[in-house]
Amino acid sequence: MSTDAILEIENIELVYNRSVQVLKGLSLTVPRGQVVTLLGSNGAGKSSTLKAVSRLLFLENGDLTAGRIRFDGMDTKGQSPHALVRRGLFHVMEGRRVFEDLTVEENLTAATFATTGRAEKRPNGFDAVYEYFPRLHERRKALAGYLSGGEQQMLAIGRALVADPKLILLDEPSLGLSPQLVEEIFTIIGKISRQTGVSMLLVEQNAAVAFAVAQYGYIMESGRIQLDGPTDRLLADQDVREFYLGTGGDRERSYRDIKHYKRRKRWLS
Repeated sequence: MSTDAILEIENIELVYNRSVQVLKGLSLTVPRGQVVTLLGSNGAGKSSTLKAVSRLLFLENGDLTAGRIRFDGMDTKGQSPHALVRRGLFHVMEGRRVFEDLTVEENLTAATFATTGRAEKRPNGFDAVYEYFPRLHERRKALAGYLSGGEQQMLAIGRALVADPKLILLDEPSLGLSPQLVEEIFTIIGKISRQTGVSMLLVEQNAAVAFAVAQYGYIMESGRIQLDGPTDRLLADQDVREFYLGTGGDRERSYRDIKHYKRRKRWLS
């Protein structure tokens, strides 16, 4: 095992309802202090991968049938989701999932539960959250249900910071947001990573913003990792540029041409 990895996933297989296989021998590593992105189309298994790490898939009748997951040097098998949170793993789920009937400040206070029982505890971290997200400070007394989508995403990330994590799992933080808000939030995600050194595993469909903050990337297709490498190398790959960034094509093609081109993807050949 690598001593500088905060997360190691080794050849895991995931089945839902004892019949539907979603992940098929998937492996990836998140080095300490780095942002790693996991890309792929809808249904590739990205969100299921994060739920496997945070142990939330077991609430959805999912089961790991092979492989293992290690977080901060510890096998997560048999660990409860809240135990992992207290050890420093925080999952920011798709759709933001804030407590709509609580204020911004109360949502942040709820996240301090994650530090219960830790030998070393820092201050509650509210000041840092408000520094990264000044809008949350302005609306700290407002009910979370009345925030805009962008503000709710800021709050979801802010709760993760209050929990003083070693690793943050981010699931589609750009979902449903305007391009301007996406740029703003990902700029802050990059700043958080640089300034705090917290590791992140980022699931995204927007490859351009993901590559802007991540040092390493994995591309999934049908439950398997098909391509991986440093983001600068992936950015130079012709197929990645065309299918995930929308660039690199030298002419317009018909739907028939596109289907043929997809069949020739190097990582599926």
